[in-house]
Amino acid sequence: MCDYSLMSLPNRLAVAGEELMVHRFELGSMGLASVADVCHCRQTPQVRERGFWAHLKRFFFPPVLESCPAVCVPPGARLLVRDIPERVQQELKLSEPIQEVVFTQLATIGFRDAIRFANGNELLLQRLTEGQRVRVLALSSEESELEPMPDFESLAPSGSTV
Repeated sequence: MCDYSLMSLPNRLAVAGEELMVHRFELGSMGLASVADVCHCRQTPQVRERGFWAHLKRFFFPPVLESCPAVCVPPGARLLVRDIPERVQQELKLSEPIQEVVFTQLATIGFRDAIRFANGNELLLQRLTEGQRVRVLALSSEESELEPMPDFESLAPSGSTV
């Protein structure tokens, strides 16, 4: 769901239809964040302090910025990845800069979050470009939505009551 490197950050589960972006978090790791959250976290008031002591204080005690929550995506979720760099397209033999992918986790040491393309190639999330857009199509790889539960009366044998 989220790489170990993002476990100490505030996080939440992705929502189908949500627009995400690849974001470099405070700890240096790449992960997914909501576009709205990233825009909100980047809006920090710029205070122009004057004087030597004000600059010195700011140097030793920088302001604490609001942490942007990581968005965790479950393995098997379907995503639409946009603006895939040409070098990655060539390396992975992709025909278009927009691809539907499946989110997966690799059994490796270190970073595990990855995406699997239709041609079977996999790419670590760390290799995506910061700011790249990703749309959550579905939280599972199943194509169809869940069918509604049947009415209990239709399941009972004829002539009996429930």
